[in-house]
Amino acid sequence: MPHMQGKLLTLEGIEGVGKSTNLNYIHEWLKAEGKQVTVTREPGGTPLGEEIRRLLLDTRFQGMDDECELLLVFAARAQHLSRVIRPALERGEWVLCDRFTDATYAYQGGGRGIDTARIARLEESVQGTFRPDLTILLDLPVETGLQRAGKRGDLDRFEREETEFFERVRQSYLDLSRKNPERYRVIDASQSLDKVQDDLGRVLQSLVRSHTV
Repeated sequence: MPHMQGKLLTLEGIEGVGKSTNLNYIHEWLKAEGKQVTVTREPGGTPLGEEIRRLLLDTRFQGMDDECELLLVFAARAQHLSRVIRPALERGEWVLCDRFTDATYAYQGGGRGIDTARIARLEESVQGTFRPDLTILLDLPVETGLQRAGKRGDLDRFEREETEFFERVRQSYLDLSRKNPERYRVIDASQSLDKVQDDLGRVLQSLVRSHTV
């Protein structure tokens, strides 16, 4: 694989943590630093991936088999990596992605109870050794997150899950952050938006300082 000049930043968290607002903040911050930024999301990010996302979130498929869900997520990811993420990094751009493979460990592993060794095998198959340069976890108590998410209107297939599902998802994210301290930065999303963005700014500043082409 050719040397990649860009960096992959991923933003993770349960429902209602403020990912959309803060993704926009990070994007503007990086642009102000003179970075070329590709903003994308998972599942999705490509026309095919967005179709898979639609299937995954559609409440008509409430009874979707867990294995089917897992494979759809990785199918969308394979397309996303090949068509969007890798090409952007090779052009020297920074890629800012709303969720990535950590979400699979959290939602399908923690939430659904799929064996994480199975997820790791798919990760290896689809990504090889490719991992994000930095993962920002916006962390929030589940109850608060679901209250915020509930104000957005119709709930998708995941948002209709029980509170216990999201407790397992949140715990998985926190476990991942402890296992990968060099890659993870955890930000308390229950703070005011100003404080959250102050924290984000500090994380981004140290990343940009450490980035040498």
